[in-house]
Formats: sequence, C-alpha cells, structure tokens
Amino acid sequence: MILVGLTGGIGAGKSTVSALLTAHGAVVIDADAITRALQEPGQPVLAAIVERFGSGVLSADGRLDRAGLAEIVFADPDSLRDLNSIVHPAVGVEIARRIAAEQDSGRVVVLDVPLLVETGRGGLSGIVVVDVPTETAVERLVLQRGMSEDDARARVAVQASRNERLAKADVVIDNSTTREDLEKRVAEVWAWMQQLPDAERPPEPRGSVPPPR
Repeated sequence: MILVGLTGGIGAGKSTVSALLTAHGAVVIDADAITRALQEPGQPVLAAIVERFGSGVLSADGRLDRAGLAEIVFADPDSLRDLNSIVHPAVGVEIARRIAAEQDSGRVVVLDVPLLVETGRGGLSGIVVVDVPTETAVERLVLQRGMSEDDARARVAVQASRNERLAKADVVIDNSTTREDLEKRVAEVWAWMQQLPDAERPPEPRGSVPPPR
C-alpha cells in the first residue's frame, strides 16, 4: 500500500483534488467525512460535544448545528482546543482502521486530512499540498460558502500558515488557475504517487472516544 497525505488550507480546493484522484483510482480516506459521520445523532462524539458545549449546539432535529458550533469555537481558542480533544482521537481511530484494511491491497491510498501539518503524521509515502494564495482562499470562502470576510480570515488564521504547509510538501498542486490546468496537474501527481514506495506498516489501531468533559 502506498499511503499519501493530502492537505491544504481551507478554501484551497482540496475536495476537488480528492475527487479527481478518486477518478484516477485512488482510495481516499476523507477525514472530514469521517468527522461528520461521528457527529451524527446517537454517536458518542456528539454526546461528548453536547456535554461540553450544551444542548444549544443542536438543531431542532437533534443534529449538530455545525455553523453555530463554529461560531463558538473559532471565537475562543480554548473552546476550539476542547472540541479538537473530543473529535480528533475518535477520527484518528477510524482512520487507522481504514488504513489497516488497505494495508495489503497494493493500492494508492490518499489520506485527505485538513490538519495534516498541524497534527503531524508519520509513516506516509509522501505529502501533497493543495495551494492557493491566502487572498484567493478568503475570496472563495466568501463567495462559495457565504462567510463574511472576517469569518473567512478567522478560519484561515487558526490553521497552519501557507508557508508551514508548503515546507512539509513533497509535491504542490497549484489550484489558483483553471480547471484544465488542475486536471493536468492532478494527472501528473497521480503518476508520481504510483511510483512511491510502500508506506510503513502502522501500529494496530487503539483508543476510543474520550469521555464527556
């Protein structure tokens, strides 16, 4: 198994790159999708979030009000840290299980993780960073996600800096030009991925959702 880390700042278009790699044949493990699944009603992660932040973070149907929770945590570093301490361990366990399932598959597995640089991860065959200028990311968040400019800049600010991400990259995908250019670059990167050495065998997945705080 070749295991490649894929990351990029918010608004960089990492999900688009991930979809293109899937079309080429990559197995994509999407940390954001795992996070959403673990925050569904009935999941221990959601119970822990409600225990910490109160029932006000739930919508009328009992689901997590992601926008409301985001307003809380991105305005308060301590709240963001508490949320991450609830969510990240559980996501990490599920990611480890999925990687283990592909260990002997001989396939290219792409680990799509927004905070790859911030959290750090060993055992990867390579790291790909999807990159756009900061102002481009802010503009996309405002136009495509309906954020205010202040909110967009706050989201960007809590992540690793652009330079920090680029310093960790084995390969950079510039997503500030055209769709045609992006598809061509992703095809080149896919060819590069297929030539990488196999990843180290990871330890057996361990851990569980931390208790409510």
